[in-house]
Amino acid sequence: MMRFEHKKSLGQNFLNSDYVPKKMCDAAQVSENDSVLEIGPGTGALTRELLARGASVIALEADPRAVEVLTNTFATEIKTGQLLLKHTDAREYDPVALRLINQEFKVVANIPYYLSGLLLRSCLDTNTQPNTLVFLMQKELVERIAREPKESLLSLSVKAFGIPTYICTIKRGHFTPAPKVDSAILLVSDISHRNFSQLSNEHFFTLLHAGFGQKRKQLQHNLRQIYEKDAVFDALRTVGLPESVRAEDVSLQNWLTLAQILETQ
Repeated sequence: MMRFEHKKSLGQNFLNSDYVPKKMCDAAQVSENDSVLEIGPGTGALTRELLARGASVIALEADPRAVEVLTNTFATEIKTGQLLLKHTDAREYDPVALRLINQEFKVVANIPYYLSGLLLRSCLDTNTQPNTLVFLMQKELVERIAREPKESLLSLSVKAFGIPTYICTIKRGHFTPAPKVDSAILLVSDISHRNFSQLSNEHFFTLLHAGFGQKRKQLQHNLRQIYEKDAVFDALRTVGLPESVRAEDVSLQNWLTLAQILETQ
C-alpha cells in the first residue's frame, strides 16, 4: 500500500499490519451490511478490513495526501458506493450531515491521541449515537476508562452513555512511525441515553465537572462551590455517602442519583 511521510501535527501513526484491524473489527463485531464510521483512515489498513467484512464505510480524512491514496486504493469500493470518503476534519463531525441514523451505525477508528477526549464526547454525547464504538487509543487512557477502580471525569463521561471494555494491548511496533507509548483497543457497547431519560444531561456534567474541580479536596467541598451547603450534605446522606468522600470514589449510579437530587436546588 502506498505510504507517505506522517505529520506530527495530525497525530498520524499508521497501522502497518492486518492484526490490529482484525482485532478492532472483531471487537465491534463488524459484519455484512453494517454501517461504519471510520475517523482518520490514513493509508487504509483498517478501511480494508472493514470493507472486506462487507460493511458500508464512511471515512473522514483531514490529510489531502491520505485522501489521494485512499481514492486510488479503494477506487472500486468508492465507485460501488461501499465506501464514502470525505475530506474533512473529524472535529467538524456532523452525523446528521452524513445521514447517519441514531443507533444504526458503528464507529471504528484509530484516532489521534490528542483528539481522544473530544472524539469520545462528540460520538457519545449526541442525539445521533452509534450502537457500538471501538477506538484505538493510548493505553493509559483506556485503562483509566475501563480498568481502574477509581473513577475520573473521563471514565464517568464514557460510562454515562455505555459500557467500556478493555479489549487488548497493542504494542507500539504495530505503528509506523512507532509512538512513544503502547496503545489499547477500547470497546464501548450498549450505547444509549437511558441515564438521561429523567435527568438533564447538561446538569449532570455541570455536577461532574464541579465534583472533580479540585481532586484532592472532599466532594462536599467542591460541590459547595455551586450548591448550598445544606443541600449538598442532605444529598450525600440520601445517597448514603460519607461527608469525607472524594469524587473518584463515587460510582456512576451514585453520581446520577446525586444529580437528580441536586437538579432541583
